Amino acid sequence: MSTGLLAQIRSLFEGDPGVRKVADDPVLTAELLLLFRMILADGVASDSEMAAFRRICAEAFGIGDDSIDAVVEYLNDFGYETNGSQAIALFQDLDVERRRLLARHMADIAKADAHLAENEVKLLRRTLDLLGVSPVEVVKPAK
Repeated sequence: MSTGLLAQIRSLFEGDPGVRKVADDPVLTAELLLLFRMILADGVASDSEMAAFRRICAEAFGIGDDSIDAVVEYLNDFGYETNGSQAIALFQDLDVERRRLLARHMADIAKADAHLAENEVKLLRRTLDLLGVSPVEVVKPAK
C-alpha cells in the first residue's frame, strides 16, 4: 500500500495535520487569525495576499499547501469566537522578537497586493501599539 494512501486514511480518522497543528497551538491560531484579518482588512482577499499567507504558513510554520484550505476553514469557524484583541493578548507575554515576527508577517500581507488600504494601515498600527512594537522594528531585517 502506498504511503500516500495510508496518509489519506490516517487523515480521515485524525483530521488534517495542518489543522491539528493549528488547533493544538493557541498562539499559532491567534497569529493566523490576525494574518487572515489583515487579508480581509481592505475588503478583498487578493491572490497576492493569499499567496503571501500560504508562503508564511509554509516557511514560518511548516503548514503544507495541501492543508491551507482546511486551515482557513478552521480559522473561519474559530474566528467567530475570537476577536482581534483576544488574539493579540496571547502575544503580549511573548518575547519581543516573536511579537516583531507577527508584525512583519502582517506587514508582508498588507504589502502583498502593492496597495496599502487605509483599513490595513489602521489594523497594523493598532496591532503594533498593542504589541508594544515600533514601526521601525518591523522594517528592520530579522536577526
